[in-house]
Amino acid sequence: MKNLIKLLFNKVTIIAVLIALQAFYFVMFFIKLKDYANWITPALTLLSIAMFLAIIMSYQNPAYKIVWIVIIGIVPLMGGLLYLLLGNKRPSKKLEQKILKQEDKYLPLLKQKNDIKHKMPKRLASISKYIEDQGYPAHENTQIEYFKIGEEMYENMLRDLRNAKHFIFFEYFIIKDGKMWQEIKEILIQKAKEGLDIRVMFDDMGCIGVLPKNFVKDLEASGIKVAVFNPLVPFLSLVMNNRDHRKILVIDGYIGYNGGINIADEYINLKSPYGHWKDTGVRLFGEAVWNLTIMFLNIWGAYYPDDFDYKNYMPNKFYNGEFKSDGFIQPFSDSPLDFEEISENVYMDILWQANDYVYIFTPYLIITNEMNVALEMAAKRGVDVRLVVPGIPDKKSVYQLTKSYFNRLMKAGVKIYLYEPGFIHAKSYISDDEIAIVGTINMDYRSLYLHFECGTLMINSEAIKDLKTDCFEVFKLSKLVTETDIKRGPLSDLTRAVLRVLSPLF
Repeated sequence: MKNLIKLLFNKVTIIAVLIALQAFYFVMFFIKLKDYANWITPALTLLSIAMFLAIIMSYQNPAYKIVWIVIIGIVPLMGGLLYLLLGNKRPSKKLEQKILKQEDKYLPLLKQKNDIKHKMPKRLASISKYIEDQGYPAHENTQIEYFKIGEEMYENMLRDLRNAKHFIFFEYFIIKDGKMWQEIKEILIQKAKEGLDIRVMFDDMGCIGVLPKNFVKDLEASGIKVAVFNPLVPFLSLVMNNRDHRKILVIDGYIGYNGGINIADEYINLKSPYGHWKDTGVRLFGEAVWNLTIMFLNIWGAYYPDDFDYKNYMPNKFYNGEFKSDGFIQPFSDSPLDFEEISENVYMDILWQANDYVYIFTPYLIITNEMNVALEMAAKRGVDVRLVVPGIPDKKSVYQLTKSYFNRLMKAGVKIYLYEPGFIHAKSYISDDEIAIVGTINMDYRSLYLHFECGTLMINSEAIKDLKTDCFEVFKLSKLVTETDIKRGPLSDLTRAVLRVLSPLF
């Protein structure tokens, strides 16, 4: 009974009920209005035509356009209104303007050193230049360590947090009450008492139902600054879809963490809701951390503008020694604030330029036709393309959608593995022993088009060897999917086909 009461009165249930009531009210309002006003039917029809034309003329991905064209075609009277309410893929104007203001002002602080590009292989330098043109330069003078599991990364995070001397920037999609968070919280509070600048930012939807009680109040009472990204409101709008999916930890300006690992006990296998939880991450030490710092501060500045000087957080501000180099390290951010799908473009560029192999870890596979073609063509060119997805899913409907891509990819020669020990949450790309990405970016529409994301590109780094070794360990633990595994009946095939059409809305 206690759990039922908790479920009925928690924030997510209340918001869901309020949104459902709004949707019901809108539908009933226009149905009733239709009976009393002769103009409502032609007005809604004209709105649907206008929205149809707006969709056709927009620069949105064709798959997203098709979904809404189908919806308007099926329900022409309400389709235009639905698109007006739910078709927006960008954050609220207010939030968008604040973030863009920060980026316009402070991204120029990130400058590429001219002597770097000629040191890279030409084809890899072109990928690096593309990311640089979006505002995020590549760096030498940075060491990087790869973690093949959450537990290893967490041990290092705790050590670095305890050794922090000046500031800690902490940005995570999920912060869930448990041993992992309580240990981190204890350190953050202690460091705040010591006078360090501690800032915590979390995503409101990502933390819904799992955030510790009185989270913000307790941290602020301890001297820690807190920002809540895009707070949930009970309003019928897709601006709530734009989430901060990034995972960034910056310590004293020269130590940084990135990867798929959130702050929850399952990420370090203290809990096992879906078998063994496989995740990956990286630790940066050196100048490339500056990219992560700028990413954090640009979002933070949207909520707390002009209360800090970015230059006080540069890598050399609190580190007087010389940073050693390990190849070229290039953390980058992606967001729905522009029409540049940076992550998808980089992923596809790696596939198009690969000569020998591309190995990919992803928890979800919900991709555009362009990405599908890139995967297929790489395999058809003789590149060894391997995808690893979960053996135990966390979302069954999404898992069916993931499987709907298997047949076509396998026919082209792509090898697909199911991680049999459990759930693989890692988001990693590696190709030809030369280039790799570890970050927060799933191969699905939400990550590639809706969310704020980040990743760390590595070129000619020793950490790439560690990622490759990890890949082969994972292949051994995983089941290679065969044609027999994906055979289904006509109804199942139809269901998956429908899910693919609707996939941009997942």
